[in-house]
Amino acid sequence: MQPRPPTRAVVFDAFGTLVAIRQRRWPFARLVRATADPRHALQVVMTRPLGLREAAQALGCNEVPLSSLEADLAIELNSITLFPEVSETLAAIRALGLKIGIASNLAAPYAEPVVRQLSTALDGYAWSFQVGFLKPDPMHYRWICEELQVAPEETLMVGDTLAADFLGARSYGLQAVHLDRSGRAPKPDVPTIRTLVETLAWL
Repeated sequence: MQPRPPTRAVVFDAFGTLVAIRQRRWPFARLVRATADPRHALQVVMTRPLGLREAAQALGCNEVPLSSLEADLAIELNSITLFPEVSETLAAIRALGLKIGIASNLAAPYAEPVVRQLSTALDGYAWSFQVGFLKPDPMHYRWICEELQVAPEETLMVGDTLAADFLGARSYGLQAVHLDRSGRAPKPDVPTIRTLVETLAWL
């Protein structure tokens, strides 16, 4: 059995992993549900750099209460906070000399509040609205690896969504660990951590 390549970068999912929305209002979800084809609408809002009003125009949603949705969006964005252990974990990873990135599926307005919350400057970002692909599409992982200038096998992906952050990352060749804050028993053959501090044990 060949030894695992040394880890040169750690990539985190954003929501549910690094940050949480404390006051959920679901403005984009409500916009998507107002369309004739919600699946297509979700793809549009998550893979194009659109604000809420621009997304409504792109989707032809002329009857939705935009003012109400925009107010709810502002509430959500202002309620975004880091999980308690994030700053400590990122600082420890940085002290090891490793690169740090984010690979996340999200609509455009949510990116800036995430970056603003972080006390540690990161080395690369792959936002779905920027790269044009949703995890677990391989192109999403390719983008962040190229952004960080590391090979997939040298990269550890950490996130709370099994399909997008673990299975998809593994299929592209990344190392991966599943974050499950719930305390449930881990799934067989799925390396699981309960808090981001435990990421350090995998480096």
